[in-house]
Amino acid sequence: MGDYRRKSPEEILEEIHRLRRGRLKIIIGAVTGSGKTYHMLREGQTLKSQGIDVVICAVSTLQRTETKRQLADLERVPSIHWNEGETEYKDLNLPGIVSRNPEVVLVDGLAHRNRKHAEHRTRLEDIQFLLNHGISVITTVNVYEIEGIHELARKWTGVEVRETVPLTTLGMADEVRLIDVSPETLISRLNEGHLRSVRDGASFSRKDLALLRELALRLMADDVNQSLEKFREHEGISGPSGASERILVAAQYHWNGSIYVRRGQQIAKRLNGELLVVVFTRPKPSLSREQEAFKRSLHKMADKTDAKLEELSLSSPRRFAKSLIRYAFDKKVTRIVLGHSRKSTWQELWQGSVTNGILKHAHGIDVFWVADRTAQGEPRILPARRTQNKQGKGYHRLSREEMNEKVKQIERGRFKIYIGAAPGVGKTYTMLREGNDILAKGTDVVIGWLETHGRAETAAQVSSLPVIPPKEISYKGATLYEMDTEELLARSPELVLVDELPHTNMPGSRFRKRYEDILLLLENGISVITTLNVQHLESLNDAVERIAGIRVSETVPDTLLSMADEVELIDVTPQSLQERMREGKIYAADKVDQALGSFFRTGNLIALRELALRELADDVDERLESWQRNMSLRGPWRKEEVIFVCILPGTSAERLIRRGFRIAYRLKAALHVTCVRMEGRDCDLGRWQRLTESLQGHFGILETDGWKGLPAKVLGQAEQIHATQMILGRPEEGIMTRYARRRMLKRLIHGASRIDVLLV
Repeated sequence: MGDYRRKSPEEILEEIHRLRRGRLKIIIGAVTGSGKTYHMLREGQTLKSQGIDVVICAVSTLQRTETKRQLADLERVPSIHWNEGETEYKDLNLPGIVSRNPEVVLVDGLAHRNRKHAEHRTRLEDIQFLLNHGISVITTVNVYEIEGIHELARKWTGVEVRETVPLTTLGMADEVRLIDVSPETLISRLNEGHLRSVRDGASFSRKDLALLRELALRLMADDVNQSLEKFREHEGISGPSGASERILVAAQYHWNGSIYVRRGQQIAKRLNGELLVVVFTRPKPSLSREQEAFKRSLHKMADKTDAKLEELSLSSPRRFAKSLIRYAFDKKVTRIVLGHSRKSTWQELWQGSVTNGILKHAHGIDVFWVADRTAQGEPRILPARRTQNKQGKGYHRLSREEMNEKVKQIERGRFKIYIGAAPGVGKTYTMLREGNDILAKGTDVVIGWLETHGRAETAAQVSSLPVIPPKEISYKGATLYEMDTEELLARSPELVLVDELPHTNMPGSRFRKRYEDILLLLENGISVITTLNVQHLESLNDAVERIAGIRVSETVPDTLLSMADEVELIDVTPQSLQERMREGKIYAADKVDQALGSFFRTGNLIALRELALRELADDVDERLESWQRNMSLRGPWRKEEVIFVCILPGTSAERLIRRGFRIAYRLKAALHVTCVRMEGRDCDLGRWQRLTESLQGHFGILETDGWKGLPAKVLGQAEQIHATQMILGRPEEGIMTRYARRRMLKRLIHGASRIDVLLV
């Protein structure tokens, strides 16, 4: 419903002020040398070509050839130079800029403290001054120069800075863009003299670069999430977005309350989600002395874990499940964490069954029952990585098979993936630009497959790169084209550029999927750089469908990401992407309106951008954890996890398998998938087995005549494989079937009290 209230004079003046105010765009990087200035200048050149009046001031190229080239004919407003000790600094020439009055000014180094007696103390205040004068600003900042992030960066890497900017600065900006660069690329730039140190001549280590990169990715994901929440609220869209997680712990003032909060914190950290805690209490009687002590302890635990704790009154135990689910929906929760019920059958009849209530009402929300491991004498929190006896390992003589495997790894080509949130972000353009840079250094580079989609800027980047002609394939009377893998093997270049990693090859090709061709090239010592959109990752298929309403048919196994030597994200704001679309730089003119009204809707692009940022942040964290266990920013987890996915008749098998894989992958756990085959019910066992095995899981079948006795069989299977977490799906069929399934699920969940149970 529209707002018919008359605007106040103050509101009218504020809107007029916003119309006159300049736009602010901030480009963020992990460290100096990420390419922030290069991309800022490149954007300035693009704006100038569109007739926008652009100038630069206080821009430092650090004598980098590529960056200096981007200066070209951009007009420079002289900056104010001054010295502190032996270091020279540049301040903005505010009178000169205001007098010149350009539409846009490009400014380096947002986190800068001005000289003494300057009009403003910091560059941020200078920029606010320019914005208020109607001059737009594009500027740069390193992630460790942002308050709140700087403290974490200093703790993990020891980095110190002269000046920081408030975290709220990002909220002031109209656009924020991340320039993502892998540690390997940064180290290469450092060796070539392009990466300046910020720590008294000491350079960042590979670990430091990865940590700062992850901080930048997670900061951007959180910033994008705030934009998404505002957009959804403005559009009146309710429920979780599907791009991020929000964990709710249902606790009580009891000795196990802290256990549930701590477990909720572990889950929230692993999923990079927000943590909420709710405690339902009876209006009367007042808390006992023991409960008061547990209350203080729980509040301390919530403060320690950065959880938001809320206490609510509950009129009757029978209303607990409904009240919990209603609260979860209101808070847009994606997962509820609670303990297994210890009520007897008579107590459930008298007070109501919590499990029944949750099975009946918790639609669209995952529910996680925490195993009561303390009753078994097990520790509550254990290291994430599996401990192995390494004594004498250095003296072990490699077997022939082990030696062959080591040699294969040494001979294997390097593998790099450029990943983006959507088509048109610039993955192919960046891949070609890097190919030209590598070619200029004397490396033998060829294009194996290229899709320019008619984009002139992308086609121009082909430059002098040799192109291997595609292979012709006759199919149903038509001539089709595919990458000529045999010719590439015969030509044997050092590096091949291959577009469209998820592509499905035509019938008659050597392999079904293009990524299989790439794996063959890598095995033959040929390095590959390729491109991928985040929605094509197999395990994200369901999340993408929830976000965009589209089921992506062409997918690739997530293991390709971990297999890659480098993965870099090409980050573009939804506004810029939609502008490219309108300019005809992504699709043909006759498809623009349809695309903007479907996949390229603002809400979709924001959510997919957040999904891409979080996925790559997790990938960086996995690599950090593989280097050193205590380096993970997401914290520890239990050791020796075994994930058991049980596919009951009528449940969404592929969704459960993908969910099981994502959990197993993040926990470094074994994945076991068991399909319950019931007489008279169809199931696509071959398809599910192929999916499971493509995600490196073990697939099995459990035969049964009916629902009776099924819980005992499933629990027996879980015990046989030593499962620590069981994943189940909700009923999806008719009312009678749902009732029978709910009753069976309740018995199954109650019987699995010694392990974690996740209902999705």
